[in-house]
Amino acid sequence: MLSLLLLLLLLPARGCVEAPGLAKLPRLAPLQSPDLLYADGVRAYATGAWERAVALLREALRSRAEVGRARRDCGARCAAEPGTELPPVPSSDPGSDLSPGPWERLLLRAALRRAECVSQCAARRLGPRGAAGHRVVRALQNAFRRREPYNYLQRAYYKLKKLDLAVAAAHTFYVANPKHLQIREDLVKYHRMSGVRRQSFRDLEKPLHWVAYDEGLELLKRQEVAAALPLLEEALRESLAQMENCRAQCEGPEEQLTEEEEKEEEGEAQPDSQSGLYEAIAGHWIRVLQCRQRCPGAVATRPGQDSPISDFLPIQLWQLQKAHAQVGNLSQAMENALSILLFYPEDEAVKGTLNKYQKLLGEQRPDLSAREDIRHFVFQSLGEKKLLYYAMIHLGTSFKDPDPWTPDDLIPEGLRKKLREDQEKRPWDSKLPEPESLAKWRDSHFLDGVTLTQDAGQLNGSERAVLDGLLTPAECEILLQLAKDAAKTGDGYRSRRSPHTPHELFEGLTVLRAAQLARAGAVGRRGAKLLLEASERARNLTQAYFSPEWPLHLSFTHLVCRSAIDVGSSISMMTSRVGTCSLLSQMPSL
Repeated sequence: MLSLLLLLLLLPARGCVEAPGLAKLPRLAPLQSPDLLYADGVRAYATGAWERAVALLREALRSRAEVGRARRDCGARCAAEPGTELPPVPSSDPGSDLSPGPWERLLLRAALRRAECVSQCAARRLGPRGAAGHRVVRALQNAFRRREPYNYLQRAYYKLKKLDLAVAAAHTFYVANPKHLQIREDLVKYHRMSGVRRQSFRDLEKPLHWVAYDEGLELLKRQEVAAALPLLEEALRESLAQMENCRAQCEGPEEQLTEEEEKEEEGEAQPDSQSGLYEAIAGHWIRVLQCRQRCPGAVATRPGQDSPISDFLPIQLWQLQKAHAQVGNLSQAMENALSILLFYPEDEAVKGTLNKYQKLLGEQRPDLSAREDIRHFVFQSLGEKKLLYYAMIHLGTSFKDPDPWTPDDLIPEGLRKKLREDQEKRPWDSKLPEPESLAKWRDSHFLDGVTLTQDAGQLNGSERAVLDGLLTPAECEILLQLAKDAAKTGDGYRSRRSPHTPHELFEGLTVLRAAQLARAGAVGRRGAKLLLEASERARNLTQAYFSPEWPLHLSFTHLVCRSAIDVGSSISMMTSRVGTCSLLSQMPSL
């Protein structure tokens, strides 16, 4: 009862206006486990106790964030404590203080002291049981990662008539789940409601590095380079900070459990932790290193996306060096360009850019070097890769290097050929995702008035669909008039007026020819423009249904009119012939 009272006190008073975003909650002492709070919040939601559900779910989000901060802060502080630093590599000299015997004792003492420090720090921050009392099972980890608490929150806020917070929570959930049909329908309804402001559609969980990065890119597009520079610098700093946060999470107990489960499911060979002390230590440490190596990819992946932006850090450095050069900061431009060479030492474009800056400076600057934060990241990552490749050779573990910039000489010769074959595997060798069923798509509207009426099963084939309502009746009349004025007999069928049977007449018009005729004044511009717009609508709908993960490109669009010669009736249809689907690289040329 006391717990319920405390949670209800977290709610704002009736009639008060909450600040944008979710208002910060006062801390409950001791901090409760996020999985228990989440489970209680879902139960409250199921019973219609909306206020209690909001309080519990928000406290679950805050608790999870606090556990992550505590682990990061305690790890960083204890690593800097005297007596917790790890000893140097042991010496082969028997008389040395760092010979294998003394070195082992130094290592064990440092590990014990750091463990003691981390445990005490976590107990102060999280309660007597520390991090061990806040383990989250894998299913709930995934629920938080998918931002599922926000889906419950948006419905609860809607029931409480707090539209601004409901819309913000709904949008936050949608960003991480763009294919979720229910949330898409909810957002459409929110858009149509009176009193809902455009500013309400905001992402409450957007990582800071994406906020700064996107704002910086927007300013660059508007040629406001001086204003963009601080944001681009902030984006890089926050990206590196997020990676450190991720690395700290890799040392947590629940993350270790998750990694172990993932490896077992994938059937990857791991050291047998029951074999002995050193095998167990090696197995645990390898899992930590594997987790750390995935952190750059996690930071480079936008919420709701399945894959990261390749070479995210070099991309940011390239943008920074260009921006610094445009405002006259040539020294900073050179530092960022030199930092790119840490990833790609032989990149000719970067070397040429450095030579150009050197000539503009007019003097040698031996004091200029790569950024220290980037140097630390690269050397740290390469050191971890060396250990993981060693484990692959000698312990039979597996490691899929996520970085394209890893130097070849770092990879053991016996592994290079296999890894090169894996990297060169064509993306189209993998199976394309199956289109979703009609039941899921029937109520999904990609454009107003467009519905899916038949799917592949009903059409007795694969990759088939009928979408109705692409054009309004008025737009159909415009295209019919365009075809009447400009369609050419046999166009698109090698000038054959009856390519299939002698009982029908085919006439056609391409987008290019319609544009040329409109420019010459032979047909109305409105019809030619509508033909192009209708083609783009068809492309968007086809991509959304068949290949939402890959861009779809049209190679040919044709307005076709078919007339029965005997009867004289006319049927109009538009077909789009689709070319090969291809993935677009997001990495600019350096």
